[in-house]
Amino acid sequence: MTERLQKILSGRGVASRRAAEKMITDGRVTVNGRIALLGESADPEKDEILLDGSMLPSVSENVYILLHKPRGYVTTVSDDRGRKTVMELVQDCPARVYPVGRLDMDSEGLLLMTNDGAFANAMMHPRHNVNKTYEVWVTGYHNASPALLARPITLDDYTIRKPEVRLLWQDSGKAKLLVTIHEGRNRQIRRMCEAAQMQVYRLRRISEGSLKLGDLPLGKWRYLTKEEIADL
Repeated sequence: MTERLQKILSGRGVASRRAAEKMITDGRVTVNGRIALLGESADPEKDEILLDGSMLPSVSENVYILLHKPRGYVTTVSDDRGRKTVMELVQDCPARVYPVGRLDMDSEGLLLMTNDGAFANAMMHPRHNVNKTYEVWVTGYHNASPALLARPITLDDYTIRKPEVRLLWQDSGKAKLLVTIHEGRNRQIRRMCEAAQMQVYRLRRISEGSLKLGDLPLGKWRYLTKEEIADL
């Protein structure tokens, strides 16, 4: 059965579909000895599909894990600038998993990882509006800050849905907020705070959809339960 190459790569746990598309455009994928083109289809049962000259992994059981990401790690499979990546934190996972969505290098908290490309794409697709909740520590807080932060502003030509904002504490211009957003735009929380004249000095994601970070230690990971996967 023929499928798009990026779907085949994603289904084998090589990368997310978006990352697989870049692998193809970078010329890293060949089909029957020739460099593949983006949008091309193949039959993994009949065609020889190689990534960087190596056979694709065999079809394996889907794995879903939750990582408590520390600061200082980039949320990528590899980094051409030599920075630490979240892959270093899951080396003891028996399956090759990759990140679902983003959590920038200076942020910490809940990060989903999986080898299930269809699940990853569903979680990241804008139409699903998966809510994400963050603890946000800021400077520059004033009385109007919550109202300014709760505005449905426009980022990258996209108007975000109105976020939910709750003040946890404030003292001398510093504050801790609980913020729930409904999208996953690049550095969204930080850019929202900048638009509200505040600066973020710590940011931790504590939930995504129905999934909670809980008391998982920093830098550690665990498997999702069947119930958690079904809820997501």
